[in-house]
Amino acid sequence: MTSGVRPAIGVAVVYLVVLSAPFVAPYDPTTQHREHPLAPPTGIHVVDPDGRVHLRPFVLAAGSDGVPRAYPLRFFTHPSEDGDDDATRSLHLFAVDPPAAIFLFGTDTLGRDQFSRLLYGGRISLGAGLLAAALALSAGLLFGCVAGFFGGWIDTAIMGASDVFMALPWLYLLLAIRAALPLAVDPGGALLAIVLVIGIAGWARPARLVRGVVLSVRTRDFVAAASASGASPARVLRSHVVPEAFSVALTQASILIPQYTLAEITLSFFGIGIGEPTPSWGTMIGAMLRQELSVAHWWLAAPAAALVCVSLLYHATADALQRRSLAIGAAR
Repeated sequence: MTSGVRPAIGVAVVYLVVLSAPFVAPYDPTTQHREHPLAPPTGIHVVDPDGRVHLRPFVLAAGSDGVPRAYPLRFFTHPSEDGDDDATRSLHLFAVDPPAAIFLFGTDTLGRDQFSRLLYGGRISLGAGLLAAALALSAGLLFGCVAGFFGGWIDTAIMGASDVFMALPWLYLLLAIRAALPLAVDPGGALLAIVLVIGIAGWARPARLVRGVVLSVRTRDFVAAASASGASPARVLRSHVVPEAFSVALTQASILIPQYTLAEITLSFFGIGIGEPTPSWGTMIGAMLRQELSVAHWWLAAPAAALVCVSLLYHATADALQRRSLAIGAAR
């Protein structure tokens, strides 16, 4: 397996896990375990206090008599109706019987499971970055191909518009749009506004890169031969120009997605993105603003660590795609 495939597989695994949040997460992200505020990560054991080895991993919790006992992990199961997660009866990857609880990444100040919120929040943050990047790249690919292929006043108009969009302060634009929305906007509406603004404001840079590729491609012999044979401009664009520009757009995707993910996290961190109780990595990182919490409860930094890992995977993927593009160009 080449080094370029490994980070791409890592990115795919991350998205697969967050998309499977209802199955992988042991609790609903809004469920509050009031008896476990700021609980540390739950320890998983195979040896009990008496020294006996168990075939199934278990957690230790005080029973009804106050004596700690082992509660084995149940896999591919439904949460117990008597448990804290009685609102969700779907199949879960793992669970424990009450009164025990399992918090792989601890809990926040309200007793909500950090691991479950991390997975559900990843659906918001990573999904927003992916959708915004897809919108920006689609527009950039379209406008870049049209500007580079036709040239003239069309090129001048599109590149002039790209200058305007690149000069836009998108953060202030988002602030203005959020101020225009109702205070009680639903999470779907807030997410849609973020994706649209970031995606529309971000098409200019990919368009300029694609335009440069198209300017080089349109002078090649196979493009001239296709035009001379009577192929329409739309067919030449679709069959010969766009495939050449697609590799640039793919490389840009691996760069823009983590940038736009960070943009959504930043907005939610400042309270103008996805609001509580819907989890987002930005709102979760916002809990670390209080120094006494961030110092004494290190597990609250889980979303920040997840963001770093995802960004590194994307940057490794972008580097591998760029090396591959250079190798293909050199071979030609």
